[in-house]
Amino acid sequence: MFNTAFLKKHYFNMLLLCFVLLMVFVPSAKAFMLRGLMEIGLFKPGTSAVTAEQRLAPAVDLSGIRFKDINGKVVDLGNLKGKVVFLNFWATWCPPCLAEMPSIQKLHTQFAADPDFVFLLVDADSKLPEAQQFMQKKKYSMPVYEVASNIPEQLFKGSLPTTIVFDKKGRISFNEEGAANYGHKKFIEFMLQLKNSEQ
Repeated sequence: MFNTAFLKKHYFNMLLLCFVLLMVFVPSAKAFMLRGLMEIGLFKPGTSAVTAEQRLAPAVDLSGIRFKDINGKVVDLGNLKGKVVFLNFWATWCPPCLAEMPSIQKLHTQFAADPDFVFLLVDADSKLPEAQQFMQKKKYSMPVYEVASNIPEQLFKGSLPTTIVFDKKGRISFNEEGAANYGHKKFIEFMLQLKNSEQ
């Protein structure tokens, strides 16, 4: 009798506690919740038209910033001038990273066949086999890399996920820490604007 009364009285509190524990200890549950919030319109990337100030900003020296794929192929950011580069630092244990992956896959699918775009998804833990296995399990087609040189703090301070987009001249046009919906129409328009910009 006492137990039933106690349960009825504290039912909501126990549900809330279970939910909190689930979010804390089960990364996939937290990722699922964040993905749901993205789909209802939260976590839009903060993009706007490229300003004159951004267009006139000096390009970052990207030479020597390198990443390596599972086959040992090395990509140097300095060799990617003339292309729009989407660079994302992530990890398989990071719920916000997992939450934004479907939207990055959507963006990648949109531009995969366009030679003006390069996608670099960098496993920040340098556990490339694990990261590759994750991509295959989820049927994601995005290329995965690990860090193969020093990364300036201007690009990556250690927060996951971190996403940077460089314009064709190697200038940082977008830099965001935290999860975002990169499949959003406005972000796709932003990427196309960078492709078509001559300045």
